[in-house]
Amino acid sequence: MGYHINTTDLNLPGLLAVARGDRPADLLFTGGRVINVFSGEILAASIAVKDGTIVGLGDYKAENIVDLKGKFVAPGLIDAHVHIESAMTCPAEFARAVVPFGTTAVIADPHEIANVLGVAGISYMLDASRGLPLSIFYAMPSCVPATPMETAGAVLDAAAVASLMGHERIIALAEMMNFPGAISADPDVLAKMAAARQHGKPVDGHAPGLSGKGLNAYVLAGISSDHESVFIDEALEKLRSGMHIMIREGTGAKNLDSLLPLITPATAHQIMWCTDDRHPHDICGKGHIDMMIRRAISAGIDPVTAMRIGALNPARYFGLSRMGAIAPGRRADMIVLSDLENFTVAQVYTGGVLAAEAGEMVLDRISRETPIPGSAMKVDTAALDFRIPAQGRRVRVIELVPGQIITRSTVMDASMKDGLAVADASRDMAKLAVVERHRGTGNIGKGFVTGFGIQQGALASSVAHDSHNIIAVGADDADMATAVRTVVEMNGGLAAVMDGRILARLPLPIAGLMSVEPLGKVRDLLDELLDAARRTGCRVPDPFMALSFLALPVIPELKLTDKGLFDVAAFTHVPLFVA
Repeated sequence: MGYHINTTDLNLPGLLAVARGDRPADLLFTGGRVINVFSGEILAASIAVKDGTIVGLGDYKAENIVDLKGKFVAPGLIDAHVHIESAMTCPAEFARAVVPFGTTAVIADPHEIANVLGVAGISYMLDASRGLPLSIFYAMPSCVPATPMETAGAVLDAAAVASLMGHERIIALAEMMNFPGAISADPDVLAKMAAARQHGKPVDGHAPGLSGKGLNAYVLAGISSDHESVFIDEALEKLRSGMHIMIREGTGAKNLDSLLPLITPATAHQIMWCTDDRHPHDICGKGHIDMMIRRAISAGIDPVTAMRIGALNPARYFGLSRMGAIAPGRRADMIVLSDLENFTVAQVYTGGVLAAEAGEMVLDRISRETPIPGSAMKVDTAALDFRIPAQGRRVRVIELVPGQIITRSTVMDASMKDGLAVADASRDMAKLAVVERHRGTGNIGKGFVTGFGIQQGALASSVAHDSHNIIAVGADDADMATAVRTVVEMNGGLAAVMDGRILARLPLPIAGLMSVEPLGKVRDLLDELLDAARRTGCRVPDPFMALSFLALPVIPELKLTDKGLFDVAAFTHVPLFVA
């Protein structure tokens, strides 16, 4: 890509003097085995650093020497596509959580907060992420709202997108979920992509299951990446069309194992790793991009290739010419590995400064005091009504797909009581509702879902992709109402309720999406919620992640918005009852 991050702040004459050997470096890392992601070699070499920049490899004089004692040195890892909001904590605490795993840069899509707060939400994310040991770049949200089939808190039209595309840390146009609009030449969609091209920035894709002529049109429109492939044939067709493939391993969507065969010597240059949406307990317990590399290596992928995919490839794709490798002119973002095969991260340097060691942050004062933006909770909790008058004997039901964010559409006999269609725990048929919270419309989308296993009680959350209305699932209308009221009273968050009693809750005061607490504390509160969910009979490993995607009307097959059931393939709302 043509875009390159600004380097005018570098003292080039000073750096060149050190590179020539005329002046000493600040730091010289000796005794390490350097992983060269350009040549694929592992070389014994010293690394000289000045002002946070690698000036050269070789024998240099330096004011300070760091002996790596035979350990491996690799470039810092880059997450090619992540929604920080899904970690449920603010950017500073997200940085504190992922840097110890070797992640030194991320390309974040603030799509979630933008759907709630618009430009103000993006401005908050930019401000809250300045000066952290994690380099946080952003992709400008392209679909706010994701579709006109739901009520979001904001609208970002082409003019709003264009107004921010020139920002130095906005380095791409984020996932173009409106692939029908791109294919059909929707003027607003084309204008957004044109704004990215005018600044030499790539346009990321989001096209689950798209193939054939539709895919041809999508790529022709200018979309150059995709992270939604679930199956190898789908990913290969997109790669053959010229797309860069982001292999995703999130909490709700796990595609790593199925897509690893895509990686060959011929294709590796066009592949990146990403986490997309990853919950706190997965980050804290399993890691971040390092986990993906570790599993790739254990599956037989060459370690240097796995690291190239995790560093150089995203740097090249996004035009981050100062990142992604250990070479002259690159930012000194480096990870020291005590074990290459198991990818054990011993130390992490960001900009030449030791940021983390033995899995813990060592840098002080990384939290930023950033004002918390307000969050709309325009819900009349006294008027909540989840009753569904019977209008037939059979209903469309959303069916969960284990380990995926796609769903299936099925039809089941309705359970009737007093003229109402009700939840039926004996058949794993829970009630589902989406309550509009941004504009006070009073909209409540109602339906049914199978796959949760809930026998009693209810769960509710203000994290409901992508418009982030309040979504609730349960076996009892009264408990669903209590759960929704609890979310509103917290000004956003997650809640589990049974027999009218709140079992657990997690406040998310930043737009109803994020906490200001450390990720570990958020994880602990979330674990309490997961325990509470199991008490309801829920058998889904992470029910709140699964729940959060049931309102997303761009992922097949059947979803629920505040305006009703939505058939993604037909791209239209459909009746709950089947004639």
